[in-house]
Amino acid sequence: MPDKTTHLIPEKILKILQHLSTKPGVYRMLDSDSQVIYVGKAKNLNNRVKSYFVKNHSSLKTQLLVTLIDDITTTICETETEALILENNLIKKHKPRFNILFRDDKSYPYIFLSKEDYPKLVYHRGAKKQKGDYFGPFPNPAAVRQSLSLVQKTFRIRQCEDSYFANRTRPCLQYQIKRCSAPCVNYISKENYAEDIHSIRQFYQGKSEVIIQKLQGQMDLASENLEFEEAARYRDQIKNLRHVIQKQVISGNSSDLDAVAVEYASGVACALVLFIRQGTIVGNKSYFPKIPKGTDLAEIEQNFLRQYYLSGAEVPNTVLVQNSHEDYQLLQSVLTQEHDRKIIFKTPHRGQLKEWVTFAKKNAIHALRSKLNSKTNMFERLSELQQALGLSKLPKRLECFDISHTQGNQTVASCVVFDDAGPKRADYRIFNISGITGGDDYAAMKQALTRRYQRLLVESKTFPDLVIVDGGKGQLSQAEEVFNELGIDTSLLLGVSKGSDRKAGMEQLWFVGEHRPTVLPESSKALHIIQHIRDEAHRFAISKHRLQRKKSATKSLLEEIPGVGAKRRQSLLKHFGGWQEVEKASVKDIAKAPGISESIAQNIYDYLHG
Repeated sequence: MPDKTTHLIPEKILKILQHLSTKPGVYRMLDSDSQVIYVGKAKNLNNRVKSYFVKNHSSLKTQLLVTLIDDITTTICETETEALILENNLIKKHKPRFNILFRDDKSYPYIFLSKEDYPKLVYHRGAKKQKGDYFGPFPNPAAVRQSLSLVQKTFRIRQCEDSYFANRTRPCLQYQIKRCSAPCVNYISKENYAEDIHSIRQFYQGKSEVIIQKLQGQMDLASENLEFEEAARYRDQIKNLRHVIQKQVISGNSSDLDAVAVEYASGVACALVLFIRQGTIVGNKSYFPKIPKGTDLAEIEQNFLRQYYLSGAEVPNTVLVQNSHEDYQLLQSVLTQEHDRKIIFKTPHRGQLKEWVTFAKKNAIHALRSKLNSKTNMFERLSELQQALGLSKLPKRLECFDISHTQGNQTVASCVVFDDAGPKRADYRIFNISGITGGDDYAAMKQALTRRYQRLLVESKTFPDLVIVDGGKGQLSQAEEVFNELGIDTSLLLGVSKGSDRKAGMEQLWFVGEHRPTVLPESSKALHIIQHIRDEAHRFAISKHRLQRKKSATKSLLEEIPGVGAKRRQSLLKHFGGWQEVEKASVKDIAKAPGISESIAQNIYDYLHG
């Protein structure tokens, strides 16, 4: 340790530095509150950790980090590979402020084709536990569902769960609307079903033209044999497939790969992953990692790739990157071992692969500009809001509550959250309200606010800078009462009502202790953000209330039938595939369901048709 630096290093840290291992491992740097502020890996712990204290660092981030280190702990690993995996797990666990934090709230959607005598074709998200073919990933869930719907309509493959499939004695509604060929009751031979499955595999492997040519031949043959209904079915299949194909971009390269580009400007980073499967661009997805100040672009790229591919993302055989780095050799080695196949990180310099990276870079630049524009606009709105409301600091976190019910039934309260980047949907919450008089919005609001902020207090979570309640002065009084009971500053509260004529743009703002509302100009950016979060809270509350109402309607109808308990309800639904089918059934048909006698079947029929 050079003498010129030792006098700057605390005695506690000096002792730690004297006993570091030379083996590979992971180090954790802690501040004076014993919070982990940085996690790193090293091929040689002794050399890597000491380097923080013997060099003049050009990085502002590293300079600040070193001044805050109060303690260092290390974990020795057998190999650098083990260290890389442990580092990633510790970053996810501790979320250190000086690490680049990759955040992804959702896994990618896939289309799953199971491995059974009669496979099912379904939308899938999450861990790949079942055996079968997973086609994807698809960055746009809506596009996946649309594609899946058209393919199911074209080939009529089952979508039901195995337990449901095994207990069928008659076709369900999917057969009647021509979305299933009813293999459960042998309406299609095993051979013909297998042929449809083969066509689906070909389609999702990029061989769509082969299938279309085959369908064209079958359509022509059906026409020659005067089987016009069958010919029309083939015609519709071709039309559906072409509709899906038109939304895809095809290249001559048939390999599976990702192209990753990272851009950084004005303190915001964008990492964009372009998905290419079987030569087809199936989409892209942008990520905006949390970046400590003073981080350079190369470090952002390295950290993003490590965290992204070690966090359960789909890993193709080839990952195209903008720049080479020695760290990628280690990463591809770890991924190769983990997935039991060769995985390569490559920096292309020409040809189609280079074009993919360029395309990813263009999209990353576009996404970053959009993010910066949105962030700038949001900052302007929040700044105006601070001035308009006379707040002591910029409100960087806002929460808004709204109530929804139908004639006092299935009451829910929504809580939506905005930060300085806009809606933060991962933090949205819904409260199912109970134990109040139906239609009492004040009691519902009081219950929701109490549950929300009591929990934040217990868990020592960060409080919002502003809490908005939809409903004006009356609801504001409920919020004030809750905050007083919990010992929370009531100056955080704002009530919003639409005014006497209930026109948008004439909202009245109510503050605790004031008897007259404030009305902002219609052009005010402060008003715009209040309207935005209020409308979002309203939308979220209504959407969740409708779900509750739908569940309740079905549940209450089932439970009201005399002599029909939970087991018989389940038996009826399994047998008929849905409540609408039960309503259409005769007494004789109802009695065919397991556990349903003729007398009970008569009771069910009489209840539904009486």
